Amino acid sequence: MHPFTLERPRDLSAALAFRAQAGRNDAAAEYIAGGTDMIQLLQEDVRKPERLVSLAGVLDDGIDIGPQGLRLGASATMAEVAAHPGVVEQFPVISEALFASASPQVRNQATMGGNVLQRTRCPYFRDVGYAACNKRSPGSGCAAIGGENRWNAVFGTSDNCIAAHASDLAVALVALDASVEIRSATGQRIVPFADFHRLPGDTPHIETVLEPGEVIAAITVPAHPVARRSHYLKLRDRASFEFALVSAAVALDIDGDRIREARVALGGVGTKPWRVPKVEAALAGAGLDPEVLRKAAAHAVEGAQGRGGNTFKIELMQRAIVRAVETAGGRA
Repeated sequence: MHPFTLERPRDLSAALAFRAQAGRNDAAAEYIAGGTDMIQLLQEDVRKPERLVSLAGVLDDGIDIGPQGLRLGASATMAEVAAHPGVVEQFPVISEALFASASPQVRNQATMGGNVLQRTRCPYFRDVGYAACNKRSPGSGCAAIGGENRWNAVFGTSDNCIAAHASDLAVALVALDASVEIRSATGQRIVPFADFHRLPGDTPHIETVLEPGEVIAAITVPAHPVARRSHYLKLRDRASFEFALVSAAVALDIDGDRIREARVALGGVGTKPWRVPKVEAALAGAGLDPEVLRKAAAHAVEGAQGRGGNTFKIELMQRAIVRAVETAGGRA
């Protein structure tokens, strides 16, 4: 492990004054919260900051539900949010996404802010024995494009990176039109969650819109009829402590036997959480007939690019959408 200095600021203002960076490999100073992902990457020499700035005890950990919707403090843990009665009842897709993530031990420690900032599980990023990884070492190449890419993305890729985004929670948040409250020494700004993560393009090592000295303060989810009838489906190689090959977050507003409005986002297939508006449009006004759902789900493939090892995801994501819509549609 690369040696570093650990700073423990007394409050958020002091933490922000360090102007550390979150979610980057090229920053001399980085923020750390729960640390469940960070510690592993430090141990594997994937990240080598000169200084870590602890956010423990300086960020909001509240879980608040009211007429306007849900507000999750950045320091609330995965376990606390997943088990919160109001989240389970009113935002089941969030609870299900969290319970489908990691292990009980990790969920007890990992935070909301850290979850959506977790790094990709692309093996070429996490194994420093492979030199070619533009996300870890800009300009070095992308070994996954011509290598083992079963775990990698089919949407939002570039010639520089095809690494899939790892967070289950982030997929649910995109489906529910969540926003991120970002705090810095100069104030606060609100970013729609769909715009928070960046496509790799020519700079895959820059994963979010966070600037130096900015931290996630909270995540907000607006109240909407689709939230109650929602579901998160995760398809993976084993039943627990495994990342998604394909996942689908679905939220429906149903009038009688017809879908009035649908929200659909996919995980495991994109370089960021991937919303599929053409599928949503095809579902609007439709019933829950399986053939109708299959035709709507077929719109998800537009723009998908398989690389051999991950081409199976193009068919699998359509099936995942159908199954998730059927499950959400069957809820009272």
